[in-house]
Amino acid sequence: MAVENFVLTKKLNHIAFIMDGNGRYAKERHQPRTYGHKVGCDRIIEVFEYCKEFNIKAMSFFAFSTENWNRPKSEIRQLFKYLEIFFKKEINYLLKQGVKIFVSGDLSKLPLQTRKIINDAIDITKENDKYYFNICLNYGGRQEIIKIIKEFANDVKNDKIKIDDIDLDSFSARLDSAPLGDIDLLIRTSGEKRISNFMLYQLAYSEMVFPNVYWPSFTRDVFIDCLKEFENRHRRYGGISEKE
Repeated sequence: MAVENFVLTKKLNHIAFIMDGNGRYAKERHQPRTYGHKVGCDRIIEVFEYCKEFNIKAMSFFAFSTENWNRPKSEIRQLFKYLEIFFKKEINYLLKQGVKIFVSGDLSKLPLQTRKIINDAIDITKENDKYYFNICLNYGGRQEIIKIIKEFANDVKNDKIKIDDIDLDSFSARLDSAPLGDIDLLIRTSGEKRISNFMLYQLAYSEMVFPNVYWPSFTRDVFIDCLKEFENRHRRYGGISEKE
């Protein structure tokens, strides 16, 4: 089968993925939901390769939301185990590729072993800057905004800053994903068309594509279809395009 030689011409620095559909993928194959999460974790490194191919520097993956704690405890435990396996297996490869690991979200509620492995990955790759690899764990967009508001309020109260110091730049600098910049393209798999409390501030001017495939079935061909959709969008940022 020939590999499509698609060329991306528009600037795409930061791409984000809501990795949806693992459970339904497993159900259709008469497997437990955890099987879908395992295959989904395996897909992450392949998608990293797709991003590398098209010179996309920053990528964010929504792995576990603040609302996901409502799932069965056994499923949550297994999901964290798969994440631990992923980092153990791939960290040396990511290090050699010049990847810097980031985490968005509150790690304090995660299992101690999971936190240790993730923090080690962050530390090992901290000097890299070729690619930014952001895993969003125990993350919620509203929660992140509230956290930053509290930080500003505390700093104003303690005379560290003035109210007039709070602006778009100073707010953006406090985001967990600050070094990655705003999201240019959001891809949510499974066909669901919502953002589910994911990076609300960073998505302000993002293009969004919702391919009707489950995350474990997200192939290079589907990825290229998403890039083509992005390529055909006219990003006006509140202005007007030459065609209007």
